[in-house]
Amino acid sequence: MNRVSILSSWRQQLIIGARYYGEHTGDLKKTALYDFHVSHGGRMVPFAGWSMPLQYEELTIINSTHHTRKAASLFDVSHMLQLQITGKDSLKFLEWVSVADLQALENGAATLSVLTSPSGGILDDCIITKDGPNSFFVVSNAGRADHDWSHLTSLLKQSSLNATISRLSECSLLALQGPQMASVLQQGVIVDLSKLAFMHSAIMDVFGIHGCRVSRCGYTGEDGVEVSVPSDRAIELASKLLSVQPVKLAGLGARDILRLEAGLCLYGSDITEETTPVEAGLSWCISKRRASEGGFIGCEKIQKQLKGKPAVRRIGIKSEGPPARHGAEVLSSNGNVIGVVTSGGPSPILGYNIAMAYLPIEVSKVGTILQLRVRRNVLHTEVVKMPFVPTKYFKSAK
Repeated sequence: MNRVSILSSWRQQLIIGARYYGEHTGDLKKTALYDFHVSHGGRMVPFAGWSMPLQYEELTIINSTHHTRKAASLFDVSHMLQLQITGKDSLKFLEWVSVADLQALENGAATLSVLTSPSGGILDDCIITKDGPNSFFVVSNAGRADHDWSHLTSLLKQSSLNATISRLSECSLLALQGPQMASVLQQGVIVDLSKLAFMHSAIMDVFGIHGCRVSRCGYTGEDGVEVSVPSDRAIELASKLLSVQPVKLAGLGARDILRLEAGLCLYGSDITEETTPVEAGLSWCISKRRASEGGFIGCEKIQKQLKGKPAVRRIGIKSEGPPARHGAEVLSSNGNVIGVVTSGGPSPILGYNIAMAYLPIEVSKVGTILQLRVRRNVLHTEVVKMPFVPTKYFKSAK
């Protein structure tokens, strides 16, 4: 596989995502780790209004992807929106604006969810952590931060619910991902990490830094954590984590490859206001209680799709030859256009091209042979099961 073609493919993928988010050439926001990235050879690029590292001098994007799968990589994800929602009606509010079943969550547990529009579309995806019956920690996408803040605060203001939304602007977010994450992080915490299961969170000191939130989750398909840390100590934490072998820095390029291999959605490409959670293959985010009772914005259309079948569904495909990127047409066996690729590119781990697309339900079965139009080429492609690379989440505490 040609390394130049892989790098070009993922640069283009990130540019497309940035365009959706309204990328501009004016002043870019910088995370607390900006100088740290530059001093460590980070190649800074504009993304969602921020200046973020695409990669670092030490490793190519391909090598960084392999390193994350085999060892441990450190990502700066401080551009993401962090919120704390509190008050006696905070649960009721979040169950109105999202499909999450927060009643069923135990304290310290988290769930992936989506914010929905009146038409059932996805306004954003997010992770909601239940700190207690009246307190929730929410992380959502950087490119939707201003939208989400305005959307949530406006809805709360219009309601009679007793809740408060606080933007944690003084906190940074670091993601340590890979199979050796636990052995690295355990050196800096007293808490037994074998007791912290996937999609659970705890407040703890990390390498002597008080009050960090450690959440066992991530965007790579590997075992990992995201650490919310006071921004004035973010460089200190990053430096301490980087000093532990075999941790290496990784940027947006590797992160996007890893999330696609894991079958995870990128907002603005794979999920938008035009797609519902059922069409996106995220029905598992909606519990039986929420599906039955509804009560969330846009529930009518979503409940209807849950009871029947959506017209289209997000699926995975694989192919050889030139990689299919965002916007490439998917063709039926007789050459008719039946869908478009939402994310795609070469997989360094698998050695062939992978992509996601929305296709009619009747041709979404695994094993279905279709065609792709990539520039002037018409290529054979096959519908395959996702995730493309098996996930390795730490699913149960010991």
